[in-house]
Amino acid sequence: MTGATNQLISVQPDELHFQFELEKQSFCDLKVSNTTEHHVAFKVKTTSPKKYFVRPNTGVIQPWDSCVIRVTLQAQREYPPDMQSKDKFLLQSTIVPPNTDVDELPPNTFSKESGKTIEECKLKVVYLTPNSVPGISEDGFKQSIDANAMRRSASFDDNQVLQRLKEERDAAMRQTQLLQQELEMLKKRRNRKGDPGFSMVFALFVGLIGLMVGFLFKLLFSSPSAE
Repeated sequence: MTGATNQLISVQPDELHFQFELEKQSFCDLKVSNTTEHHVAFKVKTTSPKKYFVRPNTGVIQPWDSCVIRVTLQAQREYPPDMQSKDKFLLQSTIVPPNTDVDELPPNTFSKESGKTIEECKLKVVYLTPNSVPGISEDGFKQSIDANAMRRSASFDDNQVLQRLKEERDAAMRQTQLLQQELEMLKKRRNRKGDPGFSMVFALFVGLIGLMVGFLFKLLFSSPSAE
């Protein structure tokens, strides 16, 4: 395991490796060692503070002592492009007076403008792909990504079909209402006419409209997907 060594501290490893899986947290431990006879304070910063949880992110290490920093990658919903991460971490360190408690560190402890010597160690993030884990091949990883894409595409197609069915249902309902209005008008005209021949024509026309209305209602409620 490689590490990064400055004058005040050494950090192992020199990269943050995370096993990347959707909807799962992953963590990486950093061992920070004080390589001096002084008390050394450290602070961890990242370019993506909402994505990672760092504990402790600030601390004081006694001479020749060490501590472990756990960096947790929060659960992610999507794979990054090409499984590459642009996230970076910065570990700052500086000498502080003996017996200094972390809660007693001044706000400008890690400010370069304070005139103190601030050492910086930059760490990049590496995502481990499933093909680096025994039992999971690169083809299986690609198939997993393709399956996720197909599910999203299928969901989009289902929404389109559902929308089209709703539009057809609304059109059928409007047509049914128009036919019912025509039926009412013909009833009123028959009552005014009082002609037996007209009644026969009316009866045939009403029967035809009834068949059309029945067909539209059957079309309207025949598909459960329209709801």
